Amino acid sequence: MDHQELARVFRRTALEAGAKIMEIYEADDFEVRSKSDESPVTAADEAADALISAALREAFPDILLVTEEQAASHAESAENFLIVDPLDGTKEFVKRRGEFTVNIAYVENGVPVRGVVYAPAKNRLFYTQADGKAVEESGALDLDTVGEVRPIHVSAPDNGGLVVVASKSHRDQATDDYIAKYNTKDMTSAGSSLKFCLVATGEADLYPRLGPTMEWDTAAGHAVLLGAGGRVIRFDDHSELTYGKPDYRNPFFIAYAPGVDLKEA
Repeated sequence: MDHQELARVFRRTALEAGAKIMEIYEADDFEVRSKSDESPVTAADEAADALISAALREAFPDILLVTEEQAASHAESAENFLIVDPLDGTKEFVKRRGEFTVNIAYVENGVPVRGVVYAPAKNRLFYTQADGKAVEESGALDLDTVGEVRPIHVSAPDNGGLVVVASKSHRDQATDDYIAKYNTKDMTSAGSSLKFCLVATGEADLYPRLGPTMEWDTAAGHAVLLGAGGRVIRFDDHSELTYGKPDYRNPFFIAYAPGVDLKEA
């Protein structure tokens, strides 16, 4: 895989998809439907998926593409594959909270080694460069010209007072009970894969997820966090969270900055 080209295509495609999503987000109204699993889907999910899928298939025709919005792609498997959630945080999108993201990742031998997370309503763009290091780009976010980028890195956590981030739409008692095992100085909530990015930038130390997710929900954020020196492990046995699992379904997990004194389930 040409990681230089991968980084270029990921960045440009995420920005294009984000622009398409914002066209719909800023409209007076948009239709919201329910999928078979009762999760919401909008025209923005579908438009972004079509754009991203076309761009990735043109650029990388020989690599398996798995995307949330194309159920047929979920039946295939490969050691190396592209995985996409064109609009993560549809509930946040529908409620016009702004905390939704475009997510594109490349998985190699079970590890999400490259990824991009773009939050168009917040003008925040996180991605791994060709060398795998994670950065956040600021400024105009032009399609063809890379703006100012700054390397991002996880915090050096203080176990006497951690910053914990949790889901805005999927918070439950089990999550609160687990978080209560830690000494926290601040709690924050965020939608979509932004939670991984807050750990990656050092804005949070710990993100536990005790709820169902799919690999396309997590792969891009996971890649960014890995590129910033962080880790994502299974909640049950603290082994590494891997990709290419049956049905692309994740177990509960913990994303964190190394140095956090992890508690048992």
